[in-house]
Amino acid sequence: MSRTIRVGMAQLLVVPGRPEENLARARAAIGAAALAGCDVVVLPECLDLGWTHASAATLAEPIPGPRVDALAAAAREHGVLVAAGLTERAGDRVHNAAVLISASGELLLRHRKIHELDFARALYTTGGSLAVADTPIGRVGLDICADNSAATTGLGHALGLMGAEILLSPSAWAVPPGHDNTSDPYGAEWEAPYRELATAHDMPVVGVSNVGPVVGGEWDGWRCIGASLAVGRDGRTLRQGPYGEDAAELLVLDVELRPRALHSVPAAG
Repeated sequence: MSRTIRVGMAQLLVVPGRPEENLARARAAIGAAALAGCDVVVLPECLDLGWTHASAATLAEPIPGPRVDALAAAAREHGVLVAAGLTERAGDRVHNAAVLISASGELLLRHRKIHELDFARALYTTGGSLAVADTPIGRVGLDICADNSAATTGLGHALGLMGAEILLSPSAWAVPPGHDNTSDPYGAEWEAPYRELATAHDMPVVGVSNVGPVVGGEWDGWRCIGASLAVGRDGRTLRQGPYGEDAAELLVLDVELRPRALHSVPAAG
């Protein structure tokens, strides 16, 4: 039997290198999503320091750690599940990571981005695992941005095969200077792989991007422009966020889930 959950898509302003300000906006978005009746809120990729910003080398923090604690406190205070992208320090390595935090503040999942762009690998170490978590809203898969690109839908398919009933993807979608969204609307590059994953696994896919400047890396001077995307089980676009460097907004939508029938693999013999 299908059921409906309410999802908050927090298309936040992320200012590179300003973690306190960015976390304050994230905590406020968690509270606003809870007031809107959301069961889960999805926040952007690298929401603390900004994607590819050089401050990751010195300001990244461990997971678990203080920034996860701050988001967990907000999740617990407001009683809402939180998916968020953070910059992770792990020894001498830095990862582009995402976390799933329960409504009681428990860290349920940590994902380290696998399909990072080549130039960003100079900053972030590639992740090496995928996982799902059972939550009150159902079994949740978690990945990051380009993990769901057309070239690497295998990662999302793996999460679907693990029984994910919904796939949440903190993202940072950017365009070069001078991009004209009227003549070249942003989003088609995500709609096709999202539809593929959703229809293959009866699994809605929700990607949430920040807005604001890109500072650092080969895309320095580009702009993150939101355009966050939610696709339903049938591959239909449920919601696309507004486009623009200033298009910060909390989008709220109801998403239908269906429990997945999981079958054990017969033992060889």
